[in-house]
Amino acid sequence: MAVGKMVARSLGPMARQVTPRAAAGLFRNVLDAAIDGRGRFPGALAVADRHLARAEGDHTRAADEVVEQHVRLAGAQGFVTSLGGFAILPLALPANITGLAALQARMVAAIAHLRGYDLSDPRIRTAVTACLLGDEAVTELVRKGSLPSTPLAIATAPVHDAELDHRVATELGAILAAQVGGKRLSLTVGRRIPLLGGGVGAVVDAVATYRVGRYAQSELPPRRSA
Repeated sequence: MAVGKMVARSLGPMARQVTPRAAAGLFRNVLDAAIDGRGRFPGALAVADRHLARAEGDHTRAADEVVEQHVRLAGAQGFVTSLGGFAILPLALPANITGLAALQARMVAAIAHLRGYDLSDPRIRTAVTACLLGDEAVTELVRKGSLPSTPLAIATAPVHDAELDHRVATELGAILAAQVGGKRLSLTVGRRIPLLGGGVGAVVDAVATYRVGRYAQSELPPRRSA
């Protein structure tokens, strides 16, 4: 499970900061690492270009393969960071949530790049963050007025809204912090059977990543010419 070691070495220092108060600020570092790369963790541009070459220039196929790869990676790191039983959860869960956020952010950013969006544009980075909230959360936040619109509208807005960027990061930070508690409950099945806990972690993270990937694909239509 090389991905578990890679995430731990490249992003481990940030993982210890996953608390409700620090999660929003942490994600800004995670997003930068996901897009630009860090250590042995390749960035979104490198991942997207590699898949595009393998897909022989087919952007749709390359985006599908990016999702498939990251679903596998999320399952692998979810398994590794969920091993060991209940005793190590306080240490393992922050690393798990940080690693999952990094993988999902890189996946969405790679999809955006493949579909013609400029990742150096702060509007696109805000839209990438919004995609990680997921369909249900975005719909609810738009309904409540906490977000003005969907990730696509954010990506194509006339100007960058720094306040909106902070708001989206804060909402995602709250979700990441809540996931720590939710994972702690769901993984209590591994208290006496660590391998079972690893299996639960793998499935939960893989399914969550698949949903984020499909949502990003639906929210970020191609902007490239045919």
